[in-house]
Amino acid sequence: MKNYAILLNFMVWTYLANAQPIINNVFNRNIASLNGKWHIIIDPYDNGYYDYRMQENPWGFFRNQKPANKSERIEYDFDKSETLNVPGDWNSQKPELLFYEGSIWYKRSFDYSLPKGKKLFLWFGAVNYQADVYLNGKKLGSHEGGFTPFYFEITNFVQDKDNFVVVRVNNQRKADGVPTINTDWWNYGGITRDVLLIEEDSIFIQNYHLYLNNQNPQQLRGWVQLNNNKSEEKVRIEIPELKLIIEGKTDEKGVFTFDRKINNLVRWEPLKPKLYTVYLYHGRQIMKDNMGFRTITTQGNKLFINEKPIFLKGICIHEEMPMRKSRANGYDDAKTLLGWAQELGCNFVRLAHYPHNEYMVRMADSLGLLVWSEIPVYWTIQFDNPKTYQLAEKMLTENIGRDQNRASIIIWSVGNETPVHEARIQFMKNLALKAKQLDPTRLVSAAMEVHVEPSNPFIYHVDDPLGEYLDVIACNEYVGWYDGLPDKTEKITWQTKYNKPFVFSELGACALFGHHGDSLTRWTEEYQEYFFNQQIKMLNKVSFLTGVSPWILADFRSPRRQLPGIQDFWNRKGLISDQGQRKKAFYVIQKYYKTR
Repeated sequence: MKNYAILLNFMVWTYLANAQPIINNVFNRNIASLNGKWHIIIDPYDNGYYDYRMQENPWGFFRNQKPANKSERIEYDFDKSETLNVPGDWNSQKPELLFYEGSIWYKRSFDYSLPKGKKLFLWFGAVNYQADVYLNGKKLGSHEGGFTPFYFEITNFVQDKDNFVVVRVNNQRKADGVPTINTDWWNYGGITRDVLLIEEDSIFIQNYHLYLNNQNPQQLRGWVQLNNNKSEEKVRIEIPELKLIIEGKTDEKGVFTFDRKINNLVRWEPLKPKLYTVYLYHGRQIMKDNMGFRTITTQGNKLFINEKPIFLKGICIHEEMPMRKSRANGYDDAKTLLGWAQELGCNFVRLAHYPHNEYMVRMADSLGLLVWSEIPVYWTIQFDNPKTYQLAEKMLTENIGRDQNRASIIIWSVGNETPVHEARIQFMKNLALKAKQLDPTRLVSAAMEVHVEPSNPFIYHVDDPLGEYLDVIACNEYVGWYDGLPDKTEKITWQTKYNKPFVFSELGACALFGHHGDSLTRWTEEYQEYFFNQQIKMLNKVSFLTGVSPWILADFRSPRRQLPGIQDFWNRKGLISDQGQRKKAFYVIQKYYKTR
């Protein structure tokens, strides 16, 4: 028990050490939405951020809202400018912005009467990629990273009337960014997720984590963190359905930790999700969350959910609605995408290659789908750059802090298809260790590299040194698409040096829906169908296989994919077309999953 208390305090203090502690479960707080129409100014030369000598002059060009007199020179007017919907990407809303990478300034006005003694926060679900935020002409701060939430306290700056928020959004790809310059998905720019005002008491519950002990499912553990270091503050947790009440007081860090025996809890399971309504109390604050509780353990190459072995029947998903050709967001989009996964027969989804919106993981909780959640450490980022590492670690921290109470998430992934060298191994090792510090209740993985000996090109070794630091071994393989023809799979033997759960995190081939030919004609549905039939034969011979997540659920946009008449800037590896039609291969995987 003493060792557990030390570990728990270390986990919480790790959160507190971050520059900005997480505010989680925002949708169940006292919130007001700033979603809707925002006025915009498209600024390809960044005139609003730099002067004509390219000296920084943030917000200088757009600072004044109205001219002092008719002779004053004003070369812009937000209130007469065009608008974009928030949340939303700009690429899909205006044809001229389809390929645009640069800055756009957003403005939204609002009134807000803040009661005395209350705090107010301006919260963004995500902005891609760089956000510089101003309120009433004052810069609040900046955030880098396109897929995780951030916020600013505005208690001392908000007015009863005529507040205006201005956000400079820049989605230019950066060599030292995460991800870096080269990716294989569309660089959707904009305020892509919800914008909310969060009102709280001066002292409030900021973050918490409740979970079962993986080694003893009759132990409910967790912690509750206040927004300051005040001790002796009373905190109460209730789960009415279990007639469970947990009470205590915070320590000198403003944290309450607990470890409670529990006997009558029904555990959350894949495709049989049991969610409890959990209430957290502090002072006048009442927070509600719908939560499931389950255990995750491994033994050798086996993976267990609630002590039951499971084979991960998965699919990869991008955060994109193909029919709408835009970023996905909201419960309806989540229900559609995850509903397609369920129709396919999945119990598992890999949310690639970045943290998806919170609606997706909450919907996965409700539907009983297991989740692999990933940060965009992708391909060839600057592994020897300390700034880049700190950025990746911040994204990991923000991702875990937001979603640590979602039962559906079983794997935190620290990257995808990164080249093997010493700087990369150290970079990703540190991320894996950080994930375990922040959340030792889940597994850590990454899509690693495969090694093929020139002397024996049909033996594929999964021996990436990074695997030493991971709980789940995973790799992407495209035998039959990028690597020979589909019948090559008959000659392949897979080997691994790791006695750990092993997942093929990607495998796939392209097909344009409605394009037909024989099974060896590229880009046809028949080729893709044959590819997966051959893959399944190979998968069935991999004795240590724990799961598979084909690439990908639906066609998605990508600037890399330019073949006229076939790709037209779409990656066609989807089992579902950009119009929602099922390709032949969809039914191959569906049949396979029915037999596993």
